[in-house]
This record gives sequence, C-alpha cells and structure tokens, in this order.
Amino acid sequence: MTLSFFDQFMSPTLLGTPLIILALMAPSLIISNPSNRWLSNRLTTLQSTFVTQFTAQIFSPLNAPGHKWALMLTSLMMFIISLNTLGLLPYTFTPTTQLSLNIGLAVPLWLATVIVGMRNQPTVALGHFLPEGTPTPLIPVLIIIETISLFIRPVALGVRLTANLTAGHLLMQLIATAVFVLLPLMPTIAIITATILFLLTILEVAVALIQAYVFVLLISLYLQENV
Repeated sequence: MTLSFFDQFMSPTLLGTPLIILALMAPSLIISNPSNRWLSNRLTTLQSTFVTQFTAQIFSPLNAPGHKWALMLTSLMMFIISLNTLGLLPYTFTPTTQLSLNIGLAVPLWLATVIVGMRNQPTVALGHFLPEGTPTPLIPVLIIIETISLFIRPVALGVRLTANLTAGHLLMQLIATAVFVLLPLMPTIAIITATILFLLTILEVAVALIQAYVFVLLISLYLQENV
C-alpha cells in the first residue's frame, strides 16, 4: 500500500513510449494563440491581462538589459502553471513532480544569469563572493561559503518545486484513500474528511500557481544581481 502511493509520481509509458512527452506538449495545446482580430474572446483577453500584469510586476525592478528575458520567463511561467494545474486532474501525470525535469529547467537558466553577470559586469559578479570590509582571516571561509551558496541555487529551485508538488499530491491521495475506507464504516467522518479533501484541493491549486510564480521570481532575482 505504501509503495502504491508513490506510483503516481512514476512516468507512465505506453508501448514503451514515455507519456511525459505528451504531458510536456499539453501547454501548447491549451494556451490560446494571439489573434489579429479587434475583438478577442474571453479566454484570450484573460490570458493577455494575466501575462501583462505578471510581466510588469516581475520586470519592474530590473534594469533595461534584463527586460530582454521577458518573453522567455513569461513563457516559462505559463508552461509551469499549465503543467502544475493539469496534474491535478484525474488520470493525469504531473511532470513537475520529477526532480530531473525541474533541475533541467533550473540549471540552464541559473547558469545563463551567471554567464550574463560574468560577461557584462565581472567585477560586481565576483564581488558577491567577498563583501567589502570582510576581516582577513574570514576571507577564505567566506569565499567557500558564497561559492557553495551560488552553486546550490539551481538545486534549491528544483527541489522546492518538486517537494511542494509531491507533498501536496501525496497528501491528497492519502486523504482520498481515507474517505473511501471510512465511507462504509463511519459516513459522518467520511463526509468531514471529504470536505477537508475539497479544501485541500483548492489549496493545492493555489500552491500550483504560487510555486510557478516563485520559480520564475527567483530566477528574475538572480538575473537582477547580474544585470
């Protein structure tokens, strides 16, 4: 029984083909494309408003060179939100519960911010390793700590997204199993548990949106340090 709870996080296959490929293609199918019409439908208007507000909020503190990342980070935000929310539907798979996928998204973006900083302002980028006024005996230790802190950033990005989604999905399955077990034995307790499950589902939708926002926000903060 314990192992079956974690089966939902295994990448499903069909005829030897991993279905995670189809899951990664799903956002491109559900996100509406911009239209050339003067009047657009409600979905396109809502999507455009969300993208505009998100882009303005994320990139307002950034310098002008950082605004070149707007299209990529906004697309990443929509991509992660789509994967997170689609995974809450029955008989679906959440690719963002896989640490390998999240690390694969975090490492290139983090490395790009570091390369941009080293290319555009190497003195400022290297200055993060040793703040001004540091006592001489602490210089080697501080450089080692700051180096470890720099290289642990992409790992923290991937683990944070994976852990939050995995914990939420696992808790939902545990409570759903409790509802099915308690229903014939104690209907009243089962109804209360089902209510908790409904509230937890709403919370998990919020977590899916917030974690996508946090992922992109942290990347924008790393970018802000290097532009």
